[in-house]
Amino acid sequence: MVQRFRWYAQLVWIVLGGLEIRLAIVFSSAKQESFPSVKNILLLDSEGKRVAVKYYSDDWPTNSSKLAFEKSVFTKTLKSNARAEAEISMFENNIVIYKFVQDLHFFVTGGDDENELILATVLQGFFDAVALLLRNNVDKMEALGNLDLILLCLDEIVDGGMILETDASVIAGKVANHSMEADAPLSEQTITQAWATAREHLTRTLLK
Repeated sequence: MVQRFRWYAQLVWIVLGGLEIRLAIVFSSAKQESFPSVKNILLLDSEGKRVAVKYYSDDWPTNSSKLAFEKSVFTKTLKSNARAEAEISMFENNIVIYKFVQDLHFFVTGGDDENELILATVLQGFFDAVALLLRNNVDKMEALGNLDLILLCLDEIVDGGMILETDASVIAGKVANHSMEADAPLSEQTITQAWATAREHLTRTLLK
């Protein structure tokens, strides 16, 4: 959703001793609509170390506080069985949705008042887009070798906490496109394959 504001301004002119003073009185009749937001997206390895992370909230103002959060959430979820499907946990007044594959741990964090299904959709979109871009070789080695693709992927999903896109094929397609336009340091074959896979996935989706 988009915040909608209607502003009405009335300008009052007052003349005092030949000096004009302009006063702007602004009235807002707007009703601010809330929209789903994400506080962070984390991709950690099987030891809880960073692979790729993005924060969109001031809840963790320093790098040390971010690292502490990552360590805590990793430790809390380590023994869970989140490989078959995503799981949910409450942590420090936040909702954390997470899913594991191979030696990678995917996390999406939102406030305790956020819709769990929406956060889960963001997580699944991120997970599936990474799988498309890595051609289903989703592990730490492949992720580190294509880190720029994953970071672009995060930028396509969330901007400043606002959810932009959750469709994996759309995300992967845009990432491949940006990579080609920016002449990113990736093999031409990798980019072409990622784009082809995303296109095939989109075609299958439309035909369903």
